[in-house]
Amino acid sequence: MSHVKVEIASQPDCWRQAAGLAGAAGLPEPGERVAVAGCGTSWFVAQTYAALREREGHGETDAFQASEFPLGRRYDRVVVVSRSGTTTEAVELLKQLQGNTPTTVVTADADTPVVPLADDKILLDFADELSVVQTRFATSTLAMFRAHLGHDIEALAADGEVAVRLPLPVHPSLAKQITFLGRGWTVGLAEDAALKCREAAGWWAEAYPAFEYRHGPIAIAQPGRVVWAFGDVPAGLPEEVEETGATFVHSKSYWGAADRETFDPMADLVVAQRVAVLFATSQGIDPDHPRGVTRSVVLS
Repeated sequence: MSHVKVEIASQPDCWRQAAGLAGAAGLPEPGERVAVAGCGTSWFVAQTYAALREREGHGETDAFQASEFPLGRRYDRVVVVSRSGTTTEAVELLKQLQGNTPTTVVTADADTPVVPLADDKILLDFADELSVVQTRFATSTLAMFRAHLGHDIEALAADGEVAVRLPLPVHPSLAKQITFLGRGWTVGLAEDAALKCREAAGWWAEAYPAFEYRHGPIAIAQPGRVVWAFGDVPAGLPEEVEETGATFVHSKSYWGAADRETFDPMADLVVAQRVAVLFATSQGIDPDHPRGVTRSVVLS
């Protein structure tokens, strides 16, 4: 079995452990103006957390790619997410913020360059991965953030335990292309689901806010292609997608065996991770070491 399959299956237990870090020093306090930054999957974690934190009234929260951070803006705290702790853009951002803005780094490895550069560090070494493709570190970071916001992580973990066993709603023989959609905080989840398909399997995958999908991207929908929505779905969108001949997927359509209509969108991401691995193995691709992807991008 590949490392990534084991890591995907371990996520519910990792989420429970991550919830125990909800009181860690360096997590943003209510009312603080906060920015969250990362690269790749960590950027999508930042997007998801920022949308949740602001939606729930904890304070203005922005999310940025570490390489595109607006250094002229003033924040009460900047949180940098970096699994490896070695990514060049994350290291450089923390260097530029030193002495000017309180910073927190969330990482899987304490012995890396980002740690001494940040004012506070939060270590999720239990969620580190052998696979290049990020799954459990990203979702465990989100579980910690959500626990800090007061979310019920035990309920989330219970959904995750179902998600690792559910029959997959998409098969590579029937899906030549896939588009993920989200709304609000689930836009970041949709973005990461698409990235998993691209990086693990080289699969054509895109992601958009659900309402934005009608503004052009729906033009590629046709038989043999899939549109997969996380969370709330705009009225009429499933019917519009199905009129094109494409397949519309939502948790309501495949949760049935568990006797519930929907489950937490973060658990839905687990199902999408499993689909990405299936896309890879169906082509003979090693999902632990996909072409052109490395654990960390370190620039000369």
